[in-house]
Amino acid sequence: MQSPAGTEAGTEAGTDGRTGNRTTDRHTNGNEDSAHVATTQTPPTASGSAHRAAGSARAGTGTRFTRVLGVLTIAALAVLALFALVLSPPDVVQGESVRILYAHVGTVWVAYLAFIVTAVSSGAYLWKRTSSLTWDRIAGASAEIGVLFMAITLFTGSLWGRITWGTFWVWDARVTTTAFLFVTYVGYLAVRGLGGTHEQRARRSAVVALLAVLEIPLVHFSVRLWRSVHQDASVAGSTDVKLDDEMLFTLLLGTVAFTMMYVWYVLHRQRVLAMEDALDDKGLDLALAERRNEGLEARDMTEGTTR
Repeated sequence: MQSPAGTEAGTEAGTDGRTGNRTTDRHTNGNEDSAHVATTQTPPTASGSAHRAAGSARAGTGTRFTRVLGVLTIAALAVLALFALVLSPPDVVQGESVRILYAHVGTVWVAYLAFIVTAVSSGAYLWKRTSSLTWDRIAGASAEIGVLFMAITLFTGSLWGRITWGTFWVWDARVTTTAFLFVTYVGYLAVRGLGGTHEQRARRSAVVALLAVLEIPLVHFSVRLWRSVHQDASVAGSTDVKLDDEMLFTLLLGTVAFTMMYVWYVLHRQRVLAMEDALDDKGLDLALAERRNEGLEARDMTEGTTR
């Protein structure tokens, strides 16, 4: 038989054992709750960035202003096409081929404007008081559009030359310097595509842009500096050419319409470049986070092996 004292001791021991189990259960539950809180509070890495990038992509680059500007640009281009192809009369000397110049003049004007904006934005980036990657992105977007419009200028000029001069290409001073300007800015875009940080890209391309813009006066005054078969400016030049009112209106309308298109393109393109830079930065952050996680896992494995 067991003594009452032994029974009481056993009872107390059993009670202590059950109490200990309950205490252990509370600690276990507490650890699980802490782990759950830590898990829910851990910031997402790849998935979170992917969701943010997807949200930015869905948001797009358009605003109310760009949408209104886009509609007005389409309307202006439609009116330009009506006047250039139907309402404007043929030229006395050039005949129907003068209609090509309504696109040719407007596109070369936009190309000049785009390259000047690229140079001004590049200078703003290099100036310490206004140094910002936004200026670099505006410079890059403007240069891309300038190259596009300069290509259209060369194409329409070759069509006009085939009808007027009998050949698509002549090594004329104006034509040659224009082609050289086009190649220079293609090189500028290639420089922007080289590796390095965003700041390195901005600095080297800004220097190239400030040098390349010096070619514009050379192109513009080439018909006066050298003997050229290319005609001088019909509106603001020194020639005695008098344009019909409808022809002059069509030329000015083309300049305005293509300028509106340029502004619309720049607004969208520089926002796309900003998104690309943001994605590059996110990708670097994700790569660094993964490297840190790999280091922590390796350390935990080393400590577990040592124990």
